[in-house]
Amino acid sequence: MTALPDSGHSSNGNLPAPEITRVGIIGGGQLAWMMAPGAAALDLKLVVQTPNATDPAVAIAAETVLAGVADAAATAKLASRCDVITFENEFIDLPALQALAADGTACFYPQLTALEPLLDKASQRAYCQTLGLPTPNFVSLTVEPGESPDTTVMAAAIAQVGLPAVLKTCRHGYDGQGTFILHDLAEILSTWQKLGHQPILLEAYVPFERELAIMAARSQTGEIITYPVVETQQIEQVCRRVIAPAPVSDGVKIAVESMARSLMEKLGVVGIFGIELFLTPDGQVLINEIAPRTHNSGHYSLDACETSQFEQQLRAVSGLSLGAATMTCPMAVMVNLLGYETSTDDYLDKRHQLERLPNTAVYWYGKTEARPGRKLGHVTVLLDEQAQKEDELGQDAIARIESIWYPPQSP
Repeated sequence: MTALPDSGHSSNGNLPAPEITRVGIIGGGQLAWMMAPGAAALDLKLVVQTPNATDPAVAIAAETVLAGVADAAATAKLASRCDVITFENEFIDLPALQALAADGTACFYPQLTALEPLLDKASQRAYCQTLGLPTPNFVSLTVEPGESPDTTVMAAAIAQVGLPAVLKTCRHGYDGQGTFILHDLAEILSTWQKLGHQPILLEAYVPFERELAIMAARSQTGEIITYPVVETQQIEQVCRRVIAPAPVSDGVKIAVESMARSLMEKLGVVGIFGIELFLTPDGQVLINEIAPRTHNSGHYSLDACETSQFEQQLRAVSGLSLGAATMTCPMAVMVNLLGYETSTDDYLDKRHQLERLPNTAVYWYGKTEARPGRKLGHVTVLLDEQAQKEDELGQDAIARIESIWYPPQSP
């Protein structure tokens, strides 16, 4: 890789070479796999660092470095085979990557300085506070190795955030893992003990009216594009459905877009972020979590937007101008195909039934094992004006998909 002068936005002092042809991706799950169409459209080759030969993105990669995502030695190998490196997930060893950036071995987008305040949920919350971006009330809690929590300190934390409270692990939580809604001091202390007393965030439970999300991208020249605000629907803290656009007022949409733009500008980041939010009954919008990468809430963009979130990420990190994010249909519904059993079934018959639904696209991630809550694929339905009038909130489309996919006893 060629080191160039600092643009003022790069954490590593580098910008990629003007001609980007090979993009490295740390992580080889479905988010990397879904970059394939965008890479083909932009004539880019993808080089993936991922631990298993069966991971979804191995099938579409020009080259693969088989190693864990936190293996910095493997990332050095990855850097030798590409022009710039981006991320599919955030389970990285940041200090080790910072060393690679400092000595010119690798160039990363999003920049490591932009990732630094976001990888830990407590620091993410604190960073939002410094920007004046509203979040739920929270307290971060740690204990020294081998010590037990001070119940007086915990009681004070509960008094600050109230009950029920949401306990989140500060690192490595996703798809509901590491997130618990708890109702009293004993339950909180017991749950923390089961987690090995790792650093946690204790925050106020928000009795939201809706959960919202937005994808926002920023280019190397500072151009910012926001996608439509969407509604996400969670079951047991796992995203089950996305409705685009969200059925909310223009005022709410403007507030969400403003938060997204402010975050991208303040970070000076290059890349695409997914931002999840709560909408309270009194119309307040609070940031829930920030994902510094493509995100489940943006999958609908593969079929319903002029530029998918995956192509947008590749455009941003390779120095191209951003594509339009406008929707190409009045409404889209995305339903995750979540595992509901432990199985090695590929559910081919159910997939064929889903494919026969009108205006429907089925994405199957090729994972070899199903387990409850695991994301195995997703389905997107595009609704034209007439269908939108008949199915105002997409509930009929959702019901058709879920009646095919889930057994009758599933929630």
